[in-house]
Amino acid sequence: MVSAMIPKAQPPKFVIPIAQHKEVSVEDVLIKDGWVRQTTIGEPRLTEIVQNYKAMGFEVHVEEFKTEGADCTTCFDAGQEMGFMYGTVYVRKRGEPAGEDELF
Repeated sequence: MVSAMIPKAQPPKFVIPIAQHKEVSVEDVLIKDGWVRQTTIGEPRLTEIVQNYKAMGFEVHVEEFKTEGADCTTCFDAGQEMGFMYGTVYVRKRGEPAGEDELF
């Protein structure tokens, strides 16, 4: 008598997905919170731009500009070697109560 070997059924393999967390940049967080990047600039224009946006009623946030990971940074690198600091300006409209606009 010949006995045939029947392969034993294998239990299905389950793949558990592993979340891959990428490092979230400061800019991603700011944009998610409604901020809009306007410019990256150094003094004395940085202060002027901040004052002008505030005078127009915007909230203003300035982040120190770091050249890591940026595309072309030759000008910024040269300026930083001479002691200049650069800031990236983000703005968003101030929250105004509804009905304050004359048109509505």
